[in-house]
Amino acid sequence: MEWEPVAVVVGGRTDVVDDDWGCETAVIRLDAARFGPEALYGLDAFSHAEVVYHFDRVPPEEVESGARRPRGNPDWPLVGIFAQRGKNRPNRLGVSRCRIVAVDGLDIRVEGLDAVDGTPVLDIKPYMAEFGPRGEVSQPAWATELMRGYY
Repeated sequence: MEWEPVAVVVGGRTDVVDDDWGCETAVIRLDAARFGPEALYGLDAFSHAEVVYHFDRVPPEEVESGARRPRGNPDWPLVGIFAQRGKNRPNRLGVSRCRIVAVDGLDIRVEGLDAVDGTPVLDIKPYMAEFGPRGEVSQPAWATELMRGYY
């Protein structure tokens, strides 16, 4: 498989830090060589977008394939890489939901995107409530604790 980024994150945070993403603002800028502004027509009618991006700053040798304690916290259980959302994933793919602030030409101004300046964006989709989970959602206590300061 080969992936060609459709956009890049511009601005916002430059350092990879795990928490306080809710106050971050950035721009997702489409690749002008491949897209025109019409690729974003109608996106401004949505409040949120789902963004798929590449954790390009994770060196391949740091990729996890087994189990670990999230953030190395000894108080949290040993869980497999597919039972957490850490950046050291096998394919180094991130998925984030962020608020759309504005759409202008090839730029999508967003809030709460947990990707840093220069991150390659692989796909952008409008968030639709119907694609959210059906039924009750549950998660372990450690996940709630981990996410308490994330956004």
